[in-house]
Amino acid sequence: MKKKELKRLNRIEDYEINSCTLFILPVEYGSKLYSKVMEVDDEYLSPFKPLDLIKKNCNYFGVSYESRKKGTSLLIGYNRKIPIAIEPTNHLFFFPTTSPTRPECIWIAHKHVENYRRLGPHQTLITFQNKQSHIFPVSFGTIETQMLRTALLETKLLQRIENNQKKSFYLLHGPKSSQASESSSLYREDIFSKGQ
Repeated sequence: MKKKELKRLNRIEDYEINSCTLFILPVEYGSKLYSKVMEVDDEYLSPFKPLDLIKKNCNYFGVSYESRKKGTSLLIGYNRKIPIAIEPTNHLFFFPTTSPTRPECIWIAHKHVENYRRLGPHQTLITFQNKQSHIFPVSFGTIETQMLRTALLETKLLQRIENNQKKSFYLLHGPKSSQASESSSLYREDIFSKGQ
């Protein structure tokens, strides 16, 4: 990406990954590696590397990147190029296109990907839900694998969150609501027996 084009981007120091973030792309800016952040309706330039942005945002939501990585490995059984749940309840699941420590690694938001198709051996066209399309220097097989891994992580994690919510709801409301239904049925029986 040309320096002139980068200068035109909105520069942002502390970028907060959100539900509008599509992907985070590494770009060279002078002698440093910056991040170009694409959103649904905007784009930004951050002075941090993509992996550093991912780490900062995990911390922002109260869990370290290393903990997220470890948790993902335990849940889905993979430990290389694993997706990260930055904030699961807001569906902020991102996957890396290669090893996160490599400078060319791009992070893509799983929920925004509508479809993808092979353009060449190491080129994939991804169309996002806002109908924007971007070409990524990544093989189709890699994108497909990463999409499936992220879907697996999201499903497992959200199922656990949902199960915990059901348990909490039952602990808070379960016995009371069952007692209430019992007493109301006893009350109805009482009315009917009195009427006879």
